[in-house]
Amino acid sequence: MMLTIAEGTVAELADIFRLLGDTTRLRITLCCRAHPIAVGDIAASLDISPSLVSHHLRLLRAARIVTADRQGKQVFYFVSDSHISRMVASMLEHLDEPRLDLD
Repeated sequence: MMLTIAEGTVAELADIFRLLGDTTRLRITLCCRAHPIAVGDIAASLDISPSLVSHHLRLLRAARIVTADRQGKQVFYFVSDSHISRMVASMLEHLDEPRLDLD
C-alpha cells in the first residue's frame, strides 16, 4: 500500500529538513533541546556571534522548530515541539547504531 502525501506537505517537510541540514542551525537546535537557553549562551557555546545566532533563530522560529520566551531583557529559546525533539533524538540514536557493511 502506497501512502499518498500532499505536495504541500512534502514541500513543508523539505523546508524543515533543509533548515536542519545547515550545521549551524542544527547545532543551535541541539543547544535548545535540553532546556531554554539565551542567545548569548548559545553564541558562547558554539563560538559564533550573537547576531548570527539571532539570524538562525529567526528562521528556526518561523518554521516552528524553536520557541522564544522573553524573561525581562533576555529571550530564551527552546525546542517546545515534541515531534522535533523526538525526531532529533531518533536521528542521534540512528547514528549510534552499528553500520551495516554493504560490500
